[in-house]
Amino acid sequence: MLTVLRRCQITNAARLHLHTSATRDTGYIVLVPEIGEDAHAGDGIINPDGLPAFNDITIENCMGAIGYQAGAVEKTVKRIEDAIKEQEGRVDTSRIFRELDEVTGPLDATWGVAKALYLGNSTLIPTKTYMNIHERARNARASKYTNKTLFNAISKQQSNNEQESRLIQKYLLEGKLNGLMLDEEKRNTLKDILNKLGKERGDYRFKVDMSINGFQHMVKDYQLVRDFPPTLLESTAKDPNQPMQGPWKITLQPQIVEGFLKYCPDRTQRWNVWQANVRKATAQVDRNLENSTHLEKIRGLRKQQANILGYPTYVDMSMETKMVHSVDNLKQIFAKLLQFAGPAQSVEIQELQKFATERGFEHPLDLYDISFWQRKYLIANYQLNEEKLREYFPLSRVLAGLFAFSEKLLNIRIAERREAVVWQPAVKYYDVFDCDADSSSTPIGGFYVDCYSKENKFGKNNGWMVSIRNRNEAAGNLTPLCALVFNFTEPVYGKPYLLSLEDLHMVFKTFGSAMQHLLTKAVFTDLAGLSNIEWDASQVCGNVMCNFLSDVDVLKHISGHFANDEPIPDELAQQTTLLKTNFAGYNLCQELYLADLDIELHKSDSFWLDIVKKLWPIYRCLPLDKKDAHPCSMAEIFSGDWAAAYFSHLYSRMIAADISDEFLQNPTELPAVGKRFKEAFLATGGAMPTAEVFRRFRGRDPSVEALLKSLKLLNTTQTSGEL
Repeated sequence: MLTVLRRCQITNAARLHLHTSATRDTGYIVLVPEIGEDAHAGDGIINPDGLPAFNDITIENCMGAIGYQAGAVEKTVKRIEDAIKEQEGRVDTSRIFRELDEVTGPLDATWGVAKALYLGNSTLIPTKTYMNIHERARNARASKYTNKTLFNAISKQQSNNEQESRLIQKYLLEGKLNGLMLDEEKRNTLKDILNKLGKERGDYRFKVDMSINGFQHMVKDYQLVRDFPPTLLESTAKDPNQPMQGPWKITLQPQIVEGFLKYCPDRTQRWNVWQANVRKATAQVDRNLENSTHLEKIRGLRKQQANILGYPTYVDMSMETKMVHSVDNLKQIFAKLLQFAGPAQSVEIQELQKFATERGFEHPLDLYDISFWQRKYLIANYQLNEEKLREYFPLSRVLAGLFAFSEKLLNIRIAERREAVVWQPAVKYYDVFDCDADSSSTPIGGFYVDCYSKENKFGKNNGWMVSIRNRNEAAGNLTPLCALVFNFTEPVYGKPYLLSLEDLHMVFKTFGSAMQHLLTKAVFTDLAGLSNIEWDASQVCGNVMCNFLSDVDVLKHISGHFANDEPIPDELAQQTTLLKTNFAGYNLCQELYLADLDIELHKSDSFWLDIVKKLWPIYRCLPLDKKDAHPCSMAEIFSGDWAAAYFSHLYSRMIAADISDEFLQNPTELPAVGKRFKEAFLATGGAMPTAEVFRRFRGRDPSVEALLKSLKLLNTTQTSGEL
């Protein structure tokens, strides 16, 4: 079954845990109860105050609740189907939408609780348990979009109500992409294609994982890791409690590779890890783990899927759920960005080569040299040491500053509710009040913050905005709930956890998504918050919040040195923007290459390597290694959900930069522009196409100019008319 519009996803799958027992030295396996629909309705999941009863939730009552609630959704869909047949296709869409919302509310809440517990404390909801819950809930929720009788009835309906009309469009698009317009023979063919596709994607993912786990490079010389930041040292050290002792195990986890290339001073060592990374899941390393065959089969099956649904290519099908809407529009954006990023990339490489040569580097720069020498360049020319910057951003100080800034920006109030039940002592819960609302003393939603959810094994911090409950009027005026879950390292010896600039961006981005979830005013739950937002617009609000970190005043407001609470000095705050703008041309060209590669792999019939060789010189000025086979391990695209959609990351940044430019042009009117932003993007959610929301906010269609300006790739004398 094809899931069309973006769901709340778990992006970092945890490993399956085995717990110790006297019966086996290695542990006993927790038996997971089967999910059935005859269990109880979920007693003990929600407290009388409307918040989850985290201290009473067990695997058994969570599984039982999901079974009962999923069954209730499916029975309601069947009852509506029978009623439509009895009434010969006559339907009251308003009533149907309300009935489905009402029965979906409890299911969403239990599913959301399971997500939060899985990410926050996987001993409460282990991986196998969560995946059972996830599949059961997802299938039940999708049942209303895969019912042909309901689809046919709704396809004949129209509504003068804007949100009902939007929901009708959603049903029709979901139905179309699930094959409900096809005859039975073609639907069976589509089902067979999707089953084969699922197997190929699973095999591709398995081989990537095996290739990652099969490589390890042991480093015994401390001089090779002396510049590693603490998180990277801890995640690679044999004993994380003694990260300075070693040896250090370098793996092909993406965060480990990224950190090693950035901080290891030995070029041969960098090459060794880099070449292992770009050749993984290929016959060059292990014929049994080669992915080239699976990659080509996945491409072929996706084309068959698109063709049977009436689209010439998989890319054309993908555009149905994207704000950019067409491949031609997307390609024009790529060309406009490359027009400025390409020349900048060449200059940046020349400057970095000169810098490295002056310091005794005797080779032409290669791909595995760039991040190492870029870091050296920033330290030498600007004294910009990322580890020193962290001292100004203790976690608690940043969160307090972020909340205060958001209150001013959006005219809201955030208040901690200390008596709220949480899943572990360090978790906090906050009510959110809308000061623009008629009843500003009643919370419009709330969020949990879990900063130390899991052991960090991969050298990089992650953040998730987990939707626990969407806004749902029909199910008893349910207010939205979410959890902000981070895997920062818990403080030791009384020293607070200090955030890097990358951490700051992740926290702000996650919080921006939370605000869109909480401040929604959409009537129907499938339009509220992040629901029904186009894939390439789903990260917009998060990126808008990130962009405020380029403002010196904001940085000073959220900062306070861990030793004396002094805010970051103006000069140092201004220099932090270099981490965004230095090598911006090179970085943007790399993003453009990957985005266009994804598009062409799902548009062209040429062999994947021929497509790589064609696109590489267009976007990259450093040579392509003859044995570089990176498409064989692009799991996000070929086993994940980002096929023909990888460009969405960049497109969301482009839209966000254009929105942020409105704030930059009106620096003295922050609350006024913030209110407009809240009413347009945060309140509307998926109840209106994002393109229309943008036009109402900016009075025009989006432009690439703001993104180029924010990256210092566009001179102030150049205008969008020249693009």
